[in-house]
Amino acid sequence: MKASFSKRHGFSQVDEAEIAVREDAPQALQEYLIQLSYECGLKPSGLREIICQTLKVLPDKQNWSETPNIHEENVQRLEQCKWFKVYDVIERLDDYFCNRNYDGDVHEHFTTELNEFFIEHGIGWKLIDGRIEMRGSESFEQVLNSAKETEHQHGHITASKELHQAIADLSRRPSPDPTGAIQHAMASLECVARQVTGDQQATLGRIMNDCRTLIPAHWIRRLSKLGRTRRSSDGTSRKGANRPSRTLNSLLACAPRSAAT
Repeated sequence: MKASFSKRHGFSQVDEAEIAVREDAPQALQEYLIQLSYECGLKPSGLREIICQTLKVLPDKQNWSETPNIHEENVQRLEQCKWFKVYDVIERLDDYFCNRNYDGDVHEHFTTELNEFFIEHGIGWKLIDGRIEMRGSESFEQVLNSAKETEHQHGHITASKELHQAIADLSRRPSPDPTGAIQHAMASLECVARQVTGDQQATLGRIMNDCRTLIPAHWIRRLSKLGRTRRSSDGTSRKGANRPSRTLNSLLACAPRSAAT
């Protein structure tokens, strides 16, 4: 699709807002999703079909005109459904633009614009490879990408899978699983530590005790705290929306250093 004036002239830097939204789909997001869908070529009736399929309901037979009737039905259905269903609709729309009515430029526009909206409005989710996943702050995303890249470069496939599962646990809807995320992230680090030491049976705790030069002392103290967090964590409240990503951020920072050893 044609680039906007601001993007053509380098004025379109996305200003990141502090993440304040996880267990919600604000009205502004609902409205923008409808607008973006129309912008990408869907008619109100086409969008209604996708929304109704996702919500497992039939379209209102009394609404037959694209505007205002069907459009208003789309607005009402997103307003009245559970918050996490809005993100299900997003995934269904991505599948439509990617697989059922593919146009590379349109699909890229849908994904890029939606992710920019998430960043600008402090929504802690991102659309990647057709899935809505948990999004952390910019620094968290940098650490995560660094950990993934380093593990791939050094052939730590199992560790990479554990890391992916950690993100999946934080991305669960309607309730994330921070305990599972910490467990999988620690398992990822354990996989790397085993390969580095050559002892495939050792636990992370034993490696930390026996190989003091592998993991610096200050990281050992952090990992000990994470172990206590794992045992005591009981989920994430709205007030503590950033707590899982901060905890995982501390753990992931160890991975690139250990993997590259």
